[in-house]
Amino acid sequence: MKEKRRRIDRARSAFRKKDIQQVLEAHRKQEIQRAEEHHKGGGSYVGDFVYGAIDGSVTTFAVVSGVAGASLSPSIVLILGFANLFADGSSMAIGNYLSSKANNEFIRQERQREEWEVQHVPEGEREEIRAIYHAKGFRGKMLEHVTNTITADKKVWVDTMMRDELKLIPDGNSPVRKGLVTFAAFVSIGVIPLISYIVSYFAAAAQAVAYPISIGLTGAAFFLIGSAKTKVTGQSWWREGLMTLLVGGVAAVISYGVGFALSGLV
Repeated sequence: MKEKRRRIDRARSAFRKKDIQQVLEAHRKQEIQRAEEHHKGGGSYVGDFVYGAIDGSVTTFAVVSGVAGASLSPSIVLILGFANLFADGSSMAIGNYLSSKANNEFIRQERQREEWEVQHVPEGEREEIRAIYHAKGFRGKMLEHVTNTITADKKVWVDTMMRDELKLIPDGNSPVRKGLVTFAAFVSIGVIPLISYIVSYFAAAAQAVAYPISIGLTGAAFFLIGSAKTKVTGQSWWREGLMTLLVGGVAAVISYGVGFALSGLV
């Protein structure tokens, strides 16, 4: 899997740079064969980590900003911050697990249906293959050759129906691992806005600068998380970093404003 991912990463990098030589290197026959030989299935959990990290840092800093806007004590920041950290992190992890599990189950059921149809109504399924490749531009003898080749192997036949007719492609990831990665990212990155308040709880002299330091640490975390998104999106790292920083900043400003507006209730 690592070999294949590395080859694809090189191809993506070459595309962004428009480097033809690097593209040719990534598409050499030996490179492709080596990557396929080491490919054992399974996908990447980068998206789940980024998903959890962004939400963890944004929601926790929103809590911090709301409490800071209301001029409440650092202990309140810690209570609400850690409550949000573990409650929301658990909720996200469970939600990711359940949605992934449900999606995998749906794909499994659809595959079973296709296998049943191939066994019991093969001519109808052959006609669907023929229609799929006709839409791709195949005609005449070539269309019949492709149809016969695909339907000669039941697994290839069903794989083709899943991919081209139903647009269902399993990512190979474990729902349990997806949930755990989301939770770990949420907690490990989401705790960053609370670090300065943890310090200030034990060192009263640090209370005056707890929020400014939290802003700096969280801003850096936003930027780094956004940059990490390029592993998923393939976009410019600095642009993604700035965009995530902007989104987190907007959420913080709104939370601070709400806290400040409601501070009179305390």
